[in-house]
Amino acid sequence: MAGAFARVTRRGAQGQVRHVSAVRHEAARGRVAEIYAQVERDFGILAPPVTLHSPAPDLLAAAWMTLRETLVASGRADRAVKETVASAVSLGNSCRYCADVHGMTLHGLVRGRDAAAIAEGRLEAVADPRIRAVAAWARDLGTGEAGGGRPAPFPAGQASELVGVAVVFHYLNRVVNVFLEESPFPPGLPARARGGMMRLVGRCLRPNSLRHRAPGRSLHLLPAAPPPGDMAWADGAPVVADAFARAAAAVDAAAERSVPAPVRQVVRAELAGWDGRPPGLSRSWTEGALAVLPASDRPAGRLALLTAMASYQVDRSVIEDYRKGRSGDAPLVELVSWAAFTASRRVGALAAG
Repeated sequence: MAGAFARVTRRGAQGQVRHVSAVRHEAARGRVAEIYAQVERDFGILAPPVTLHSPAPDLLAAAWMTLRETLVASGRADRAVKETVASAVSLGNSCRYCADVHGMTLHGLVRGRDAAAIAEGRLEAVADPRIRAVAAWARDLGTGEAGGGRPAPFPAGQASELVGVAVVFHYLNRVVNVFLEESPFPPGLPARARGGMMRLVGRCLRPNSLRHRAPGRSLHLLPAAPPPGDMAWADGAPVVADAFARAAAAVDAAAERSVPAPVRQVVRAELAGWDGRPPGLSRSWTEGALAVLPASDRPAGRLALLTAMASYQVDRSVIEDYRKGRSGDAPLVELVSWAAFTASRRVGALAAG
């Protein structure tokens, strides 16, 4: 059933990627084909938030590795709690696409009314107190609302896994807001049909979501790397820590290729004092930071800053301005990925206190 569902959804899912040409399933070769096979087997569908990275295979590996070893691999936290974190983080980041996708998975794992309440952002209506508390924690993490010494609503032994899921989705939400359509559902789909589709897909994904997945099966996709100092939150889960170390090295190497050094300096400086709060409704907040850049670097700087701190503000004009004088999809994917990953690392540091 799960394999048939994955095959049926391939074509429509690949068509949701914008601004870049993702490698299609039938054209995938080598490591890209291996990753696609793992994604379908372990996640249940060839997920566009992963495949959009395919113009840059190292980043495709990094995105899948961190997603698999936190959300998908079996560990101390159960899949329902992990999906709750994924859904609630996505709501906090205004990523409707991810909230819808993981809301569908939740429909197969928790009470239908609770899944619907989380997907709609009505956390106070969630009946299960454990799920409600985890959802509130995840929604507020990295959004400027999670301070005050609030204790985490889960056992300490699950912290590395669940912070890892949150960090992954702070990353994925940002790249999804840039590269995917607003929702996986067709535009204009009535609310009743939307709810029915979420329940149906949740039932289709449930068997795969509950299957045991051995940790570490994706680690060979990237070479080993030393653990970054700002990811100590992962120390309680060695496979998670290893996955993030390898991914961080791949993202840093991509930045060396595709993100001008002055842009990296500006983004890091802006993030250093950032508490996760949205910077404003317009894009005018970027102008002061961009003023220190050479004119030739400002389009890249604008795209990187928006991706990191307000990814929902990235539109076609920002992408087109960046693309002037540049060719190929890989540099665009690498710049957006670096900016999103750098912001998600900041969220991890905030979570660790």
